[in-house]
Amino acid sequence: MGRPATHDTDQLLDAALALAATGAEGVTVAAVARAAGAPSGSVYHRFASRSALLGALWVRTVASFQGGFLAALGEHEPEAARVGAAAHVLRWSREHPEAAMTLLHGASAYDQDGWPAELTAAAEAQAAALDRALALLATRTPGGRAENLQLLTFVTIDAPYAIVRRHLRAGQPIPASADEMIERCARTLAGAALEAR
Repeated sequence: MGRPATHDTDQLLDAALALAATGAEGVTVAAVARAAGAPSGSVYHRFASRSALLGALWVRTVASFQGGFLAALGEHEPEAARVGAAAHVLRWSREHPEAAMTLLHGASAYDQDGWPAELTAAAEAQAAALDRALALLATRTPGGRAENLQLLTFVTIDAPYAIVRRHLRAGQPIPASADEMIERCARTLAGAALEAR
């Protein structure tokens, strides 16, 4: 009978996440092992390569974000859906600043081309789920036109992440005033644009 594992996958990915906040280049097998207080063999036991480690980190981080985001997009009322999704970006980013910084770097910064097939498939499934949720909200929004999708993407993703990016990259907390700005953007600005069509 083998010895029980002392460093589980989540512990190793937590260590990788802390390193990734300043950029993926700092996430190496040796650095993760040091940060987790684990032998390099423990990391390689769970991740066949650095690319596999980076891919697993990306997929786990997206899953953490998307749970609440997709739930918000699924709200029955379109306005509540877009306001809730935009607010989720700020709330989640405040609660998980290292994870938010990881997402801001983008998948390509995490050696996306080198990921194992199963992680590539998982990331593609996550992206497809997001696309479906936004497309469904666009069809439930008055007008139901294709342009709605662009506007909804701006209101629920681009605008909130612009605030997140500016503050987190400057090492500053996301101010409470951002919540009202984003809510007004999602509720008033988007509403007026959609109703004008």
